[in-house]
Amino acid sequence: MKKTHRPLRIEKFSELVEGYRAIFFDSFGVLRDAQGILDGVAEVLLELKDRSKRVYVLTNDSSRSPQELARVFEHPSFGPLITPDQIISSGLLTTRYLARKVSGTVAFLGKDASAHYIRAAGIRAIPVSECGEEEINALALLDDEGFDWNADLNAALNLARRGPIPVVVANADLAYPSDSENISLAIGSLARMLEGVLGRRFIYFGKPDTSMFSYGWAMVQAIEPEITKDDILMVGDTLETDILGANQFGIPSALVLSGNTREADALRSIEGSAILPDHICRSIVE
Repeated sequence: MKKTHRPLRIEKFSELVEGYRAIFFDSFGVLRDAQGILDGVAEVLLELKDRSKRVYVLTNDSSRSPQELARVFEHPSFGPLITPDQIISSGLLTTRYLARKVSGTVAFLGKDASAHYIRAAGIRAIPVSECGEEEINALALLDDEGFDWNADLNAALNLARRGPIPVVVANADLAYPSDSENISLAIGSLARMLEGVLGRRFIYFGKPDTSMFSYGWAMVQAIEPEITKDDILMVGDTLETDILGANQFGIPSALVLSGNTREADALRSIEGSAILPDHICRSIVE
């Protein structure tokens, strides 16, 4: 007998958000893509502010500092929509790890701006392409841009083979929306390729790990201690990071179909992964 699928139950974001006091947004595919803020998002963020909702961005984007990430949300008419203290990047968790566990020199893959998260730990950062034969105490995979995918990936591979140095991945994402139709490989995909060749596991930060949610939870409770986990909604476009992380941390979640997960594939993806969002919306503007 042919299996029949139940239809998706699509909700309006503007209606369901009324039941929550704090909103954790993913960035890419929810609020923005590689081209900038998605249409209508600025107005939604302003409305949430008017409704006294606590808003934070939980992002696996470690390509730039929180200050620079916030600049993407500066609107020419409305001004800053998201401030640096509202951004919780997986890079912040990378900084905390490096500050506690590593000293000396850390080699990195990524743009120079992404090395902010190494330097913020008080550690010297150099691109993989400049390592030479000097002692390297850790390798950090920060971003998918700013290096030669052939020469520098091979250099990183052989650097990790030199000795038992920790390899830190600041962005666990496999892909991110580059525009409304296409996706691009993220540094998490490159990390998994290197893991397969080396036969070892790296240290990952970012969703679905619950550390980011704990970080955000602490920030919310510092302002409004009476808020419970049931008062917080995680809004994301990826089941395996945003929704799984929210499920593991114990907060409600909403899957939006404006990024990595498309409406045509959503039900199959949910049933195949058994990762269940509490809500499904086409986007935060519908």
